[in-house]
Amino acid sequence: MTTDKERLHTAVLVAPSKERRKLRKQRRRAEALLHAEQRKAELAAAKARAEAERAERRATIYLPKSGEAGAAQLRTPGRFRLPRHQDTSATLAGAYPFVAEGGLGADGVFVGQDLYSGGSFVYDPWVLYARGIITAPNVVLAGIVGSGKSSLAKSLYTRSLPFGRRVYVPGDPKGEHTAVANAVGGRAIVLGHGLNTRLNPLDEGHRPSGLSDEQWASTVAARRRDLIGALAETVLARGLSPLEHTAIDLALTQTVRENDVPILPMVVDRILNPSTDTDTDIDGRLAEDGRLVGHALRRLVAGDLAGLFDGPSTVTFDPSLPMISLDLSRVTENSTLISVLMTCSSAWMESALLDPNGGQRWVIYDEAWRLMSHPALLRRMDAHWRLARHYGIANMLIFHKLTDLDNVGDQGSAMRSLANSLLANAETRIVYRQESDQLGPTASALGLTGTEQQLLPNLGVGQGLWRIKARSFVTQHQLHPAELELFDTSSRAAGKT
Repeated sequence: MTTDKERLHTAVLVAPSKERRKLRKQRRRAEALLHAEQRKAELAAAKARAEAERAERRATIYLPKSGEAGAAQLRTPGRFRLPRHQDTSATLAGAYPFVAEGGLGADGVFVGQDLYSGGSFVYDPWVLYARGIITAPNVVLAGIVGSGKSSLAKSLYTRSLPFGRRVYVPGDPKGEHTAVANAVGGRAIVLGHGLNTRLNPLDEGHRPSGLSDEQWASTVAARRRDLIGALAETVLARGLSPLEHTAIDLALTQTVRENDVPILPMVVDRILNPSTDTDTDIDGRLAEDGRLVGHALRRLVAGDLAGLFDGPSTVTFDPSLPMISLDLSRVTENSTLISVLMTCSSAWMESALLDPNGGQRWVIYDEAWRLMSHPALLRRMDAHWRLARHYGIANMLIFHKLTDLDNVGDQGSAMRSLANSLLANAETRIVYRQESDQLGPTASALGLTGTEQQLLPNLGVGQGLWRIKARSFVTQHQLHPAELELFDTSSRAAGKT
């Protein structure tokens, strides 16, 4: 039998055991509760993330299958990915993967096909300048007759029009750009004897925004002085003396003071018959000082250029038009006359050209070899080229061959230096087919390699070597049938209609 002492000992042992079991149950319940709460929190966080992702997807605007609209059309945000491929160098060498340039990117004007890579070739001087690839947006284009350089020039500037660019042709000696200007909604101003069209080069012209009245008056006065001096130098074929500069300045000042719209005949008359005011003609020899200049300028108002620039303008310059071209094809073939016409016409549109707020513009100098033999016009062109970046201008100078630059002035002369500076300030040089005897001078002027030099005489129609800074491309220019019909000059030469 169990004694009282044994029963007491058993009760003592049982009581703690029950307490421990109770505590273990409580801990398990608490642990389960904590796990449940943690799981619930994790589920809530996952649900919140899923809701956020769904909201983000709903708020995201996805591109259509055709890509973006506008300038970036047909592009998609996804990256083109290819599976990795590993092979031996002997096998991969057969594909020549590194002979083709990477190209200039897809932003800009489509030109044609890169003959090395087979891809599209796109060019835009403003885009390349913004990306730092070039530091000057000017272009030099050279090619023999029939190589297709004229069609390329027209394609570059007409295909730029949808991007908001405008085109100015300050002198078109052969009238090649007239049909293009009319086709794109611009205007071609035809100058010539027997026509009613007159341009007054002394017009104030388009006034850029942001100039005060004093600044504008000073700008107009300086432009008029430079113009008359340049015309006199061109006709006299020499520089002006200080006395002749004084005669021009005093005659122009008096003419502007007496007339709201000064014209060249008034200035010529004042040079030949100056005021007898002792304040302006101190020694009484002003008429003698300006005699040669006056008779030289008289050619513009009473000689073979009479009727073109000797009266008020019959047309106005509208800088909002997509293209303006001055057609000089009806003027007698004479380099001096063409130079005078170019000087007057470029002065007439100069105020719009040198407007910093005028937007991005092409300025086309066709048949450049005619222009560069005259120092006054060459200096004006050089000034425009140096300021091209500031005014948003891309100048294009079109030659038959780069050796035309060697015919400008004497070796080591200031004129030759100016002509070479035009080439130096054009980091885009496009060379179409050249004759064999021109290969050496062309390669020397552009720093071509032997391989590039050998390409030039074998280039086909529309094929050109593009030198963009230190990079080279060989491209095939491609034309739409409508462009071919509009741009082609060979059909007119062949007598086609």
